[in-house]
Amino acid sequence: MIAKTEGIVLKSFDFRETSRIATFFTLDFGKVKGVLKGIRKDPGKFGSSVDRFSVNDLVYYQHRHSDIHLVSHCDMKEYFYPLRADLKKMTAASYVLELVDALMPAEEENTEIYRLMQDFFKSLQTAHDTGKLVHAFQIKILSLSGFRPHLENCVRCPNMIQGTARFSLKHGGLLCPSCQGASGETVAISRGAVASILHIQKSPWPAVLRLALALSIRKELKYVLNHFLVFHLERHLRSARFLT
Repeated sequence: MIAKTEGIVLKSFDFRETSRIATFFTLDFGKVKGVLKGIRKDPGKFGSSVDRFSVNDLVYYQHRHSDIHLVSHCDMKEYFYPLRADLKKMTAASYVLELVDALMPAEEENTEIYRLMQDFFKSLQTAHDTGKLVHAFQIKILSLSGFRPHLENCVRCPNMIQGTARFSLKHGGLLCPSCQGASGETVAISRGAVASILHIQKSPWPAVLRLALALSIRKELKYVLNHFLVFHLERHLRSARFLT
């Protein structure tokens, strides 16, 4: 079967003497892995060098018995040049690629996450505040991929939360005082941080860009979101250590 779509390059590596294997997050088919035969021997064979976070038009033959498909056409649509000239922006972009690759299953369509990635990279090109964009992306991808934190009330009972709460990494939500004892690892989170997460979850991307975050809230978000992701991914993302 022949598939046509557009995709963002998550990663690529050399394969044998002349080819490359690339992983794309595509508009229509989710995360797809494909081999571009002969691209290293004849770079002009494709209209793209499959550089990370570039957007490409793709045509590929879907193999029934392999998760690596044969890419017959790959043309560059967008390269995001400004990101490649700025170390902080490159680091933020690399983190997002690694997060999507780790969080998303193979060949499961999620158009909303594809659009979120494009919004992120376009905003990052001119952004001065890369940290806020990374936090916003983390919050939104958790919601869109089925890992949305439960913040409206206690995740284990109907009790509403008063004052400073505890966030359960295991249960993925807030805990009231009576449920905190036997819930494994928890971290403190303020009402301000909870309100910021809820606002980002519910707001369109342009509204998120206008949101102001106090330094104390940023520190909380970084700590809670990073620990939550590590807990559920069961590993640290390599690029996370370089984020500021």
